[in-house]
Amino acid sequence: MEITELAAQVRKEHKKGPARRLRQQGFVPAIFYGRSAENILLAVNNKELLKLHKDKKDHSFIKLIIDDGGKKKIEKLSLIKELQVQPLTGKFYHADFYEVDMKHKLTFEVSLRFTGKAIGVENGGELQHIKREVKVSCLPANLPDHIDVDVSALDIGDSIKVKELKLAEGMTVLDPPDAAVAAVAVIKVVKATPEEEEAAAAAAAAAAAEGATPEAPAAEEKTEKEKEKEKEK
Repeated sequence: MEITELAAQVRKEHKKGPARRLRQQGFVPAIFYGRSAENILLAVNNKELLKLHKDKKDHSFIKLIIDDGGKKKIEKLSLIKELQVQPLTGKFYHADFYEVDMKHKLTFEVSLRFTGKAIGVENGGELQHIKREVKVSCLPANLPDHIDVDVSALDIGDSIKVKELKLAEGMTVLDPPDAAVAAVAVIKVVKATPEEEEAAAAAAAAAAAEGATPEAPAAEEKTEKEKEKEKEK
């Protein structure tokens, strides 16, 4: 369970004017809320939030170090519930931080990591990754970085379903149990029909003929001119 710290400060005004000024100063208006937590209006540094986003840590646990103007700072464990982005500029507009209760199960998206080389691929098949992640429910402390999926035993026509995933204790997958996450399929080779082959051959012949004919009219034209000159003589 990876936790990243992020500094935040309490903001007392929540109208559009103050929020606009915050953005001009390099901050992103935000809010912290949860099942039992009181809503706290916040402002976080835009560059620090951007770094979290680039490092893909905005999907991990974030410990907010909140400065409320007092001597002691408040620490709140959270997840980014929503990150709003301005469509035209691409800059962050607003962030929602949701309180994480270590004793309460939450829903997460966990990525799948495929390992091994499928037998079916060696036999001429193609490995298809149908799902890249699954939705799970578990306590925050039990959340894995990923779920390993061994595809070594898959032959052509075989698949691995959600219900066959090996999960840590206390974790429940919320995706349909019979949904496939990986499969080995036959590689389809599209073969041209006799009619298509004849059409292609005719087109090639026509192209070759067009490439050979330009000089013929010129030669014929030259001969006619020579004949006219001879008559004039």
